[in-house]
Amino acid sequence: MSFNHREEHIDDGMLLIQANLDDMNPEWVSYVMDKLFDAGANDVYVVPIIMKKGRPGVMLNVLVEATRLSFIEAVIFSETTTLGIRYMHASCHRLAREFEQVDTKWGLLTIKVGYHQGKLVQYAPEFKECEQVAREHQVPLKLVYEEVRTQFMLQHKKASS
Repeated sequence: MSFNHREEHIDDGMLLIQANLDDMNPEWVSYVMDKLFDAGANDVYVVPIIMKKGRPGVMLNVLVEATRLSFIEAVIFSETTTLGIRYMHASCHRLAREFEQVDTKWGLLTIKVGYHQGKLVQYAPEFKECEQVAREHQVPLKLVYEEVRTQFMLQHKKASS
């Protein structure tokens, strides 16, 4: 995609691709999701569903730029048990976003910050970094998240003063 993450924008030309899976080993789902991201998916998620005759299944949902469709189809048809795919055209409103460094007692950690019409509306620590700190320092993950969020707000208040 050719857009600047630092600018709020709307992406047209996106597709939401769906496939219902009721006869596939559920352990395969995370593997398939990783392959879809590697193939260029913007987002991948599954929703538990009940299929005909009461069979449990999942609905695979993939958000992708239309130009990447053939790569996504190849993964879905080769890695899942589906016999068909649904397509829906979509537009996505994306917030402006930046990655900032926050100084914590475990060192610098990254937080993703989202802006709507120039105003801060979202901020979230980067999961993998927090997970690594939690494991290395033997502390609860939620404690690391709380520390990063708290330090970000303190840093943000100082910068806007």
